Amino acid sequence: MMDPIGELPLAADFATPDREQWRELVLGVLAKSGADYSTLESTTYDGIRVHPLYTAADTAPDGGLPGTTPFTRGGRTQGGWDVRQLHRVPDREAVLADLENGATSLWLKIPAESLAPVLAEVYLDLAPVVVDGGSDFLATGREILGIWESAPGEVHGNVGADPLGVFVRTRREPDFAALTDLVRRAERFPAVRVAVVDGLPFHEAGGSDAEELGASLAVAVAYLRHLVDAGVPAGKAVRLLEFRYAATADQFLTIAKFRAARRLWARVTGVVDAPAPQVQHAVTSPAMTTRRDPWVNMLRTTVACFGAGLGGADSVTVLPFDHAIGLPDDFSRRIARNTQSLLIEESRLGGVVDPAGGSWYVERLTDDLAHAAWAWFREIEAAGGLPQAFDLVEERIAATWARRAANLADRTDAITGVSEFPNPTETPVVRTPAPEEPGGGLPRVRYAQAFEALRDAAEVSPTRPAVFLATLGPVAAHTARAGFAANLFQAGGIDTPTAGATTGVDDVVARFRESGARIACLCGSEKSYAELAEPVADALRAAGAERVLLAGKESTARVDGYVFTGCPALDVLEQTFDALGVAR
Repeated sequence: MMDPIGELPLAADFATPDREQWRELVLGVLAKSGADYSTLESTTYDGIRVHPLYTAADTAPDGGLPGTTPFTRGGRTQGGWDVRQLHRVPDREAVLADLENGATSLWLKIPAESLAPVLAEVYLDLAPVVVDGGSDFLATGREILGIWESAPGEVHGNVGADPLGVFVRTRREPDFAALTDLVRRAERFPAVRVAVVDGLPFHEAGGSDAEELGASLAVAVAYLRHLVDAGVPAGKAVRLLEFRYAATADQFLTIAKFRAARRLWARVTGVVDAPAPQVQHAVTSPAMTTRRDPWVNMLRTTVACFGAGLGGADSVTVLPFDHAIGLPDDFSRRIARNTQSLLIEESRLGGVVDPAGGSWYVERLTDDLAHAAWAWFREIEAAGGLPQAFDLVEERIAATWARRAANLADRTDAITGVSEFPNPTETPVVRTPAPEEPGGGLPRVRYAQAFEALRDAAEVSPTRPAVFLATLGPVAAHTARAGFAANLFQAGGIDTPTAGATTGVDDVVARFRESGARIACLCGSEKSYAELAEPVADALRAAGAERVLLAGKESTARVDGYVFTGCPALDVLEQTFDALGVAR
């Protein structure tokens, strides 16, 4: 009888292929389409090469077990995370509604004097509160500590001291004395953390994942140095910090970032002989949110929350889909809460600790990201640490934003609903403006901002800008390129009246005159371009077209420019605005 406990030799009758055999087969398939192997690879903004296949040969250090050093696999041994809802204005009813409908903690960015009335009916021993007073963090911190005095049981949360975060945002001199003051006052609350190490300023300035990790690690080390110098034991100091990171729609980089962050912090705490897991607060990226077609933000934040949850974040804030527009309404706050409830309760993402652990891709990506972040951290430290090395940080992140902005401009980095597949007839979502954020330090950018600025300019223009799509021949002959051109021009708010099916030069010209447009874009097949592009272009100019473009690269016709996949889309749109005299 077969031994039921014995090992089942799966695939034992098959030869084990190696990577080179797989690569040869892939190259054979790619050759049929004229593509090469590089099309299957990509490079992150940290220079990490992402390959199409990972195997056991792609080694990474052992991540240990969940809850043990180096905490790569998580700082706890149970799954799930805290649902943390953000409030940017005092609104007690909204706070209570969130706590009654899925939120398990609060993140309050409101004035100190508003905390008591907002929290009057909150069970503070059940709902952790994280306050964020910005440059007024001392007053806000003292206020929440005073409020916690009346709590019937042990309280959890964070006082929100972040002097270097204030400096990075505003260039105001960091108030380390205020941090020390709050640490002393918080001694009677053993479960409360005092300082936030916020990676969002580096992310929101356009920085990469490793830049966010390395710079935030430099902030944390600066806080540790200060606290130890102030007489706080290292073992206690490391437990006073909470880390805040952005979660993006790149789910694998998000998973790897949170795993790498814990490993990096374990490296630091190991040096000071005070190993402790990093406490992480994930926030869905403000930079990736859009004002146009904001409903797509629901999808972005779902993927980001998924990545943060699988990456082991201790708490997650899903920003409402209208975050970039203004203050959320009841509906958008509800969707933000329910995004997390669905992932936790229905998808059961918290049922397994570090479910991505063991994946060759995730483990290698985690290791590569950790090394890139550590190298950047050492560079900052070699320059004197923060705040002394701020100019270096600012310059490095600005360079990364320039590279990112270039990829956004030519749509290498696509933004669904904005630079790709825009909805030109969408009804704008209107919200009450949010409180103005302080500036003076690192900028706050959004990936969609350049395209959205053009959309805004187009809508306030006395005459809506338009580009006539001069379609050549039957629909089947031009639909692909006409669709591409319409997608591109509509991303800038430009109308695209179309000739439709045409039978010749006169047909195209007649419909151009009817459109009232001043710029035309030829759209057709290679065959129709060879036969009609030049005479149609000449006829359109004779009919008053000030510029004639062509969708594609094939024609030798005398046109003023080309639009094609990978073209500098933003430049094309801006040149079109200038040619039409539309202010931007």
